[in-house]
Formats: sequence, C-alpha cells, structure tokens
Amino acid sequence: MKSMMVKMMVAASLMLAGSASATEMPALAKKHSCVACHTIDKRKVGPAWADVAKMYKGQDAEAKLIAKVAKGGPGVWGTMPMPPNSPTVSDADIKELVKFILAL
Repeated sequence: MKSMMVKMMVAASLMLAGSASATEMPALAKKHSCVACHTIDKRKVGPAWADVAKMYKGQDAEAKLIAKVAKGGPGVWGTMPMPPNSPTVSDADIKELVKFILAL
C-alpha cells in the first residue's frame, strides 16, 4: 500500500511538472534525507537532480545510477563523493528515486 502511494505521488508530481523548478521533491527524497545534499534545480552539496537528468538524457543510465546511489562512489560532480545508501534505503526506494530523477 505504501509503495502504491509513493508511486502515485511521484506520478502526480511528474504530471504537474512544467519545468524542473515546478517539481516538488518526492516524499522518498525527504524520508531518506536526499534533500540534505540535493535539490531539483540548484546545486547544493551534490548536483541538482535536473542536471543529472540532462547529463544522462537519451542514455540507458537507470541501472548505473541505481548502483551509484546504493553503493556510493567518487565525486563525479565535484570533490564530494556520493555516500552509500544501501542497506538503509531499500532497493525499491532507490529505483523509484532514480526513475524520478531521470524523468525530470
């Protein structure tokens, strides 16, 4: 039930998004503290998610980004590395967040 609610929220936010700045951070991003380092449209500690979407547009990057979010890795967008999020964030939640990012 919870997963369905999250999917509906993500879908609704994507339908309402006319631009990256009009899109709200999904509840999962807030729940898992992604907002500490990321925003939709401005660089914070990590890249803006809209910039990530632009960088990977037209590429089959979902699996690559899921692995990066889960395992972490060296800084691709600067000196700050992406910290690992697995096992504290479920694979399903990571996949939902990556799909949201790539759809921006």
